[in-house]
Amino acid sequence: MGPDNGASPHEHPNQFALLRQRRFAPFFWTQFSGAANDNLFKFAFTVMVTYQLQVNWLPPAMAGLVIGALFILPFLLFSATSGQLSDKVEKTTMIRFVKNLEIVIMLIAAYGFLTGTVAVLLLCTFLMGLHSTLFGPVKFAYLPQVLGERELTGGNGMVEMGTFVAILLGNVVGGLIVAIPETGHRDVAIACVLAAVIGRAVSQFIPRAPATDPGLVINWNPFTETWRNLKLAHDNIVVFRSLLGISWMWFFGAVFLSQFPALAKGVLHGDEHVASLLLVVFSIGIGIGSLMCEMLSRRHVEIGLVPLGAIGMSVFSIDLYFSSRGLPPSDLLTLADFVARPAHWRVMADLLLLSLFAGLYSVPMYALIQLRSQPTHRARIIAANNILNALFMIASSLIAGALLTAGFTIPEIFLVTGVANAVVSFYIFLVVPEYLLRFVAWALSRFVYRYQVRGDEHIPVQGAAVLACNHVSYVDAVLLMAASPRPIRFLMDHRIFRVPVLGWLFKLAKAIPVAPRSEDPAAYEAAFEAAAQVLREGDLLGIFPEGGITRDGALQPFKGGIVKLLERAQADGLAVPVIPMALTNLWGSFFSRIEQVNGERVAMVRPFRRGLFSRVGLNVGPPLMPDQVQPDALRARIEGLLAS
Repeated sequence: MGPDNGASPHEHPNQFALLRQRRFAPFFWTQFSGAANDNLFKFAFTVMVTYQLQVNWLPPAMAGLVIGALFILPFLLFSATSGQLSDKVEKTTMIRFVKNLEIVIMLIAAYGFLTGTVAVLLLCTFLMGLHSTLFGPVKFAYLPQVLGERELTGGNGMVEMGTFVAILLGNVVGGLIVAIPETGHRDVAIACVLAAVIGRAVSQFIPRAPATDPGLVINWNPFTETWRNLKLAHDNIVVFRSLLGISWMWFFGAVFLSQFPALAKGVLHGDEHVASLLLVVFSIGIGIGSLMCEMLSRRHVEIGLVPLGAIGMSVFSIDLYFSSRGLPPSDLLTLADFVARPAHWRVMADLLLLSLFAGLYSVPMYALIQLRSQPTHRARIIAANNILNALFMIASSLIAGALLTAGFTIPEIFLVTGVANAVVSFYIFLVVPEYLLRFVAWALSRFVYRYQVRGDEHIPVQGAAVLACNHVSYVDAVLLMAASPRPIRFLMDHRIFRVPVLGWLFKLAKAIPVAPRSEDPAAYEAAFEAAAQVLREGDLLGIFPEGGITRDGALQPFKGGIVKLLERAQADGLAVPVIPMALTNLWGSFFSRIEQVNGERVAMVRPFRRGLFSRVGLNVGPPLMPDQVQPDALRARIEGLLAS
């Protein structure tokens, strides 16, 4: 089953429509049940050793860290093997095998809960980590195989939301059941086995998803294969650095998730129900942020949301330090007593907002990796992601443990984490400027203009293409970036690079400056060779055939450079389509100003004519093949788009 790349918003009005489709719904509920069971088991176990059992070698403050590290260890050891299996084996077969394994593990865990044997439950923690290690690559490789580009952000948002609702449900149910006097341990055992059986039953309805590399020879050596997977991921530097960004998010999240029981008891002076409430708030925030991604991204993979998410994560984790420190000591508070104190509402608001922004941060990154990874290697790229996630989460446990040992309070650990997030995020956006560029484009198209795009399904999600657009302002290129799911390299008038701030952004975007042949023939030829190389590499090239910003708002005559580009591409054996585009209502608005200077009408003398929120649009037409493209004919096509 291939992805529905042509799905329109009318066919699938939003991400929730996927829950009515067999290609997505059984998969969604299978992964939901697995995530719920993971967390029901882990949280019940954590609460048991924090509040109910006295284990000398596992003090309550360290219990969450130890359980978290044991759960993550299999990701480090077995991700490389699971990635190979997910590429080689039909994915539904792999999913059902994993669900069978979950039933066996939960039967062992049931014995551990019934007998109160901590060692057996620690073993099951490791085995449930193995279960998740095997499921992770097949989960994220399945989605791009059955969803189109316009569905991928929404599908990932649903999975992310479902995962954290499952975390919420698992933790709440686990915390409540284990606290039941006398029968709590027995009831947890029953619930864990029942959830595993339900997940296996639902997985039977997932449609087949063919193997993407059935001829792959499995390398069973986890160490050499781990190194090979990391090298494979590193071949696509944007994908690899996105893996690092996701891994950092898991480092960040693990600090909070592992400390909730200790935070509830030692800092907020609440009982185990308060610990459950913190997880409820955190999970709701992640779910809201994940679902907001499709709306904020206009159903495309919008990585411009990542910097926004990073900013919010730092701001609210730092504020959590100020809201949670210095709370007066008290006896252990019940849930009702905790909620009745106004100071605790700020703590909950910080948790809700930092997790909401974490959802905005993570969903676009996952979608980008799925979209940009080579399909035959996609599961192994996800496996590389899981390896890095494991390393970062184990490091998170070790660093948090070291800080606790050194005398840091839990609020101080949150402060350190928030500051570190700001530093790490700044570094990521510095080395992968595409995130920052897309953030600027996203912000401009939503907070400066009321920007509407029509026909964006004509922008190809893969392969080389030339995007040809009219030129009416200094921010035309930024608006085109906001409409495209892929990066665009622009061929631009060299004078635009002198504009403060925008010139720096265009250099960051690796735009290609072009001077008139009469001014600098060598620079002119070099620019066209660089543009030809963009097409050879299968990327998008943006051009403004007028050769400069219009001086009166009307469409100017087109120059012949586009024909020269297409001829070079044909000489390279490429039939590159041209996508006509028209920016509408931009002339005379923000960043475009008509003014008389020495009797001549020119643009951009004073950039603030109408103020904020001017309505502008982009109309995208069907692609033209090279033999259909001549300057006058292309101009007529774009003129028609302006009038539509």
